[in-house]
Amino acid sequence: MEVPEAMPEDVPSLGLDEALWQAWKSLELPEGYHAEIVEGFIEVSPTGRASHARVINRLRRALERHLESSEYAVHHDWNVIHERKAWVPDLFVAPEDDEEFLTEDGLGFTASAVKLVVEVVSPGHENQQRDRVRKRRAYARAGIPVYVLIDDHDNHGTVTVLTSPSPGEETYAAAIRVPYGTEVQIPEGPVKGFAITEDITGPRLA
Repeated sequence: MEVPEAMPEDVPSLGLDEALWQAWKSLELPEGYHAEIVEGFIEVSPTGRASHARVINRLRRALERHLESSEYAVHHDWNVIHERKAWVPDLFVAPEDDEEFLTEDGLGFTASAVKLVVEVVSPGHENQQRDRVRKRRAYARAGIPVYVLIDDHDNHGTVTVLTSPSPGEETYAAAIRVPYGTEVQIPEGPVKGFAITEDITGPRLA
């Protein structure tokens, strides 16, 4: 759901980005929900259903094995911050030693340190638009090098790997999109060569 842009009384003196930022920081959400600032709105989302969590857990375990001897780690349930915008990817890859890359207020990772983000698309039109469209633009605008979408709701299930972000154009220049059951590899960064397979996504949906 989207939270109305309710602001403090002194909002007229604030720009929209700053007003949203202050409102986001003041939110107190019930357990199982998280809030993000995406393209001028504060969006509140519940924790995904069992099938959603199953894919995330499979992917996380596989990524951890891939990164075992590197300086990078898999993070989840944590904020990624860029210019008064805040996102909570299902998973992201960033340095394991995080102290240097936290925001000054400790609210999350700076987007410049994030090498890959993953979203497992949830059911519902608004959820799908958020991950496929709004977050795609947002992550590209932040210059995050690799964006992976695992999408049960695209045809019979697809994996899309987006690379070569163009921040000024808010788009990714390169995309690989494959159906579930077809292996796709991450082409760059600390996760280069990692394969997303049917073991992670499950089989092509009926």
